[in-house]
Amino acid sequence: MTVAQAVVEYLSRQYTVDSVNGVEYRERLIPGTFGIFGHGNVAGVGQALKQYQQLDPALMPYYQGRNEQAQVHQAVGYARHTRRRQTFAVSTSIGPGSSNLLTGAALATTNRLPVLLLPSDTFATRAADPVLQQLEQPYAYDLTVNDAFRPLSKFFDRVNRPEQLFSAFHHGLRVLTDPAETGAVTISLPQDVQAEAFDVPAEFLAEREWRIRRPDADDEDIARAAAAIRAAKRPLIIAGGGVLYAYANDELATFVELTGIPVGNTQAGVGVLPWDHQFSLGAIGSTGTTAANAIAARADLIIGIGTRYEDFTTASRTAFQNPDVRFININIAPIDAYKHGTTLPIVADARKALVKLNAALGGYRVGADLEQKIAAEKKRWDATVDEAFGTRYTPLPAQNEIIGATNRAMDARDVVICAAGSLPGDLHKMWRVRDPFGYHVEYAYSCMGYEIPGGLGVKRAALAEAASTTAAGAIGGDGAEVRDVVVMVGDGSYLMMHTELVTAVAERIKLIVVLIQNHGYASIGSLSESLGSQRFGTQYRTLNEEAHSFDEGETLPVDLALNAQSLGVKVVRIEPGEKVIAELEQAIRDAKAAPEGTGPILIHVESDPLLDAPSSESWWDVPVSQVAELDSTKQAFQTYTGHKNRQRKLLG
Repeated sequence: MTVAQAVVEYLSRQYTVDSVNGVEYRERLIPGTFGIFGHGNVAGVGQALKQYQQLDPALMPYYQGRNEQAQVHQAVGYARHTRRRQTFAVSTSIGPGSSNLLTGAALATTNRLPVLLLPSDTFATRAADPVLQQLEQPYAYDLTVNDAFRPLSKFFDRVNRPEQLFSAFHHGLRVLTDPAETGAVTISLPQDVQAEAFDVPAEFLAEREWRIRRPDADDEDIARAAAAIRAAKRPLIIAGGGVLYAYANDELATFVELTGIPVGNTQAGVGVLPWDHQFSLGAIGSTGTTAANAIAARADLIIGIGTRYEDFTTASRTAFQNPDVRFININIAPIDAYKHGTTLPIVADARKALVKLNAALGGYRVGADLEQKIAAEKKRWDATVDEAFGTRYTPLPAQNEIIGATNRAMDARDVVICAAGSLPGDLHKMWRVRDPFGYHVEYAYSCMGYEIPGGLGVKRAALAEAASTTAAGAIGGDGAEVRDVVVMVGDGSYLMMHTELVTAVAERIKLIVVLIQNHGYASIGSLSESLGSQRFGTQYRTLNEEAHSFDEGETLPVDLALNAQSLGVKVVRIEPGEKVIAELEQAIRDAKAAPEGTGPILIHVESDPLLDAPSSESWWDVPVSQVAELDSTKQAFQTYTGHKNRQRKLLG
């Protein structure tokens, strides 16, 4: 068989094995392959996929896409919803087809989510050299476009000889299924090698199981951590995505209910507790709640569980103002366990570590004064969100109102999707999550354009979840109803990558999209204004040629609702006016009521970009020009200096 045929058949027989909440499951690691074909893979992986489609359609299903980067986003969305147990492979042609994967690779690795990338490469034999779309460098003739994947991947290899296939894929899938090291796995396949025939050992094509590693915590580490917790007066938990990937929600709930220690969550950690849980403070950091940030400011012990401590989480290292604050970091990845110079790292699976901590802390509970403070701060923030979600009856609603309407219209098990712009920050602080799978915001890379393809990947996973009683039972579902997936996206991010709506149309996948039109880049506009740059270059306006400015011209006559309709999407326009919020909420409910298989539904609503969300009473470090002619910049620098003086020099 050819190398490409061997790759396809090999991938069809790889399985992840895990035990979740006492349920043992075995699932295909790669349930399908995305691909856009051109020279490089059309006669290699493309031929193999077509051949198996005719011989055995279930062996490796092929999925069509409209953009290579978007195909990676679909795979990442699928991987996150399946808690990194499954992902897709992505095959591309050489040159631009391959390099279109680069942003997706960076996103996957930054988020620590698995995806298998199979970019085609130039001739290994150099028989046709230089081939169309080949990059030539006079100082390194073995260099190709695909070498750009090296710093963006957790594993990279190039199969220049058929015999290298075995080690490349064995080690590639080792990394793909490693919870501490996972990310983009890139295996470059030269186009001549893909089509080359060789004898494939039966062992390579046999079924293989990859058990998800869940290392236990060291008893001595647990004892030291328990002693530190007992000595603390104002401890705080920061829960990240690692809690969700370890299925540690129930154990975390037990931990906080026994000890009274409150929880603030990162973007990836939204859903670790329901929003109204007694000890859930909600989001923490730059886009956090005032409740979480108030408790964090005075905390003397931070217990980080499954978090990588992004700068938004730590408010650029201004969140923790107690001079004696210490850190206990529980993480399966050593790089995260050792952050902030902690002397109490616990390199372990979050659930297993919490099981041991619960046993070691029998009888411990925080003081009544902290519990009273938690209740008071939660009450204050809940009232703030209630007010923000309230309707003001003006022609253009605030984004807060749109979020509130969407939140009310969705069921507990539905999933909201977002990635970039002002929406992620507003969702982080205000979204009232009720299900561990109900919130999916890509904020490690915050990639504009992720929303629609990422949401499509989540919807694929939700459909598979509902079809599998065993899998649904393992992760908390009932195996009956399909979760609705609602993508919230601004016009700027929509324009970056909306083409996968065509994919949803082709496969009749019901994806609900709430498109918020504010005629520009609202998030960067607000940031620009706060930094003294007066929303420069962030509005969609016609060019004023005399001043060469896009800031004062007429609003562009762009009709994004009509654009979506032209792609075959069912579109609902919400017209400005007093009933806009009520009509939006009803439109979402109507979209949810539509049966599966009806295709994507887009709801178009305009908003006022100048109406901000409630303040987090926090900060994010974006440097301001130290010298300037603009008074606005000078004033912004004075404000920046004040915040900078509060920044802690936390080690590591």
